[in-house]
Amino acid sequence: MGALATGHGEVVFNTSMTGYQEVLTDPSYAGQLVTLTYPLVGNYGINPQDFESAKIRVAGLIVREHCDRPSHGQSDRTLDEYLKAQNIPGICGVDTRAITRRLRQHGVMMGLLTTESPEAAVAQLAEMPRYDDQDLVRTVTTEAQYRWDGEPVTLEALPLTASGNISRPTLVVGSPGENSGETQEPRPRILVTDVGVKYNILRLLQERGCEVIAMPAATSAEDMLAMNPSGILLSPGPGDPQLLDYVVDNVRQVLGRVPVMGICLGHQLVARALGGQTYKLPFGHRGGNHPVQDMSSGRVYITAQNHGFAVDPDTLPAGLEVSHINLNDGTVEGTRHRDMPLFTIQYHSEASPGPRDNEYIFDQFLGMVKEFNH
Repeated sequence: MGALATGHGEVVFNTSMTGYQEVLTDPSYAGQLVTLTYPLVGNYGINPQDFESAKIRVAGLIVREHCDRPSHGQSDRTLDEYLKAQNIPGICGVDTRAITRRLRQHGVMMGLLTTESPEAAVAQLAEMPRYDDQDLVRTVTTEAQYRWDGEPVTLEALPLTASGNISRPTLVVGSPGENSGETQEPRPRILVTDVGVKYNILRLLQERGCEVIAMPAATSAEDMLAMNPSGILLSPGPGDPQLLDYVVDNVRQVLGRVPVMGICLGHQLVARALGGQTYKLPFGHRGGNHPVQDMSSGRVYITAQNHGFAVDPDTLPAGLEVSHINLNDGTVEGTRHRDMPLFTIQYHSEASPGPRDNEYIFDQFLGMVKEFNH
């Protein structure tokens, strides 16, 4: 299925039962061939509402059975048609359970989707770059900053104050003419460092009354702070955080000066900015059913996840505490700083192919923003 093209990348598996459109367009899957463990894929087609970025990000898709007759009122094309339109290869009719078992036993490995012979594929694979050696963030980050208004658009020039700083817009409460000039509340300006942001992060912040501005991954700390942000969110993204010192250096400079929240790769970047270390997991966490425990309350949340690297708890600096752990393998799923307005999570609070229980995290972030700015 999909395009008659070659797909090269790290072979991983995702255990979600639904959400293949989100998986396809999630920038965190850049450079990977994704195996979906649920046996039937494509049965609800592709719709205009569920994209998480501007295009397909996976290098290829591997499924057991592909449905070419979707049944859903919002569907406007098939999965096969969507893959072909963006020249992304897929393969169906293969034993995805066997592939998943192999990855669980031996760890993730590089792979190739091809129409060539197996011998030619092996030779070609040996010449291709490995996943861990590529800075994939540069391939998915926005080229220019933009304000989110439901669709990504180029950010227009923001008005400057007399001092040269960017002025923060206000939200007038009430209908036109009602309480005119009496009640104005500032909208929190949240900058999202785009190292592979999903649209739903921007949607959820906007729904909570924020002015949301996405920033290129390499934006300097000086330029971000000059925009007078109420808070900064570090997005999820693909690849090894050890290759992202140019982002880590900027993160280090904003910590403590503005409230910061990190998600997934953003969580790892914060740890590295404070002197912690990260390491690669054997086959990562990808799916919608991962149990995570909040250490402060003892409550367990079922979370959606997509990451192949983790933070080493033994290297965390003083002040940065583990706040959440994964109940499957004990890995770090969140941190919180004792003294700075800062917390991070390894899982995806914005994800939709699994539980939505964790959207409260955005409320906690905005609560921290409000407390810091008053």
